[in-house]
Amino acid sequence: MQMKTVIVLPYDPKWKTDFENIKRELASAIGDLAIRIEHVGSTSVEGLSAKPIIDIDIVIKDYSVFNCLVDRLKNIGYFHEGNLGIKDREAFKYFDKPYLQTHHLYVCPQNSGELLRHITFRDFLRKNPDAVKKYSKVKEEAAKLFPNDIEKYIEYKSPCIEELYSLCGLL
Repeated sequence: MQMKTVIVLPYDPKWKTDFENIKRELASAIGDLAIRIEHVGSTSVEGLSAKPIIDIDIVIKDYSVFNCLVDRLKNIGYFHEGNLGIKDREAFKYFDKPYLQTHHLYVCPQNSGELLRHITFRDFLRKNPDAVKKYSKVKEEAAKLFPNDIEKYIEYKSPCIEELYSLCGLL
């Protein structure tokens, strides 16, 4: 098993531009199949420390366009991995895109519970600077304590995430 180092960095305003660059490439390939393309995850929240990986949700009306979307994404080097155990969130991987910031790509129908969770949490953090400070501190501590163990890193942050989920109505 390959060891991946957990790196958490202070917020970088460049992440917005990185997202826009990826979004532009995706939008030109998928056209009107998507309702919208959302920047989610920690890099989408100004001031929040994060792993330097852009999380992106392509939002579709429903699964009627999914197979066509998979084909269009394949044309630009993305490969469907399945839902990886999360209902209504399809994951895609890519290789050889050194001109783009490292990113995770997901496709969700507009009524997806996972999409709702991503957007609700992002929007809550964007409006709550105290929550951003607290979550940043926990993420930084977790990365220092468990630099070579992503599972323990996730486990360490979980109580903080649960508390914030409760505050924004996700629990």
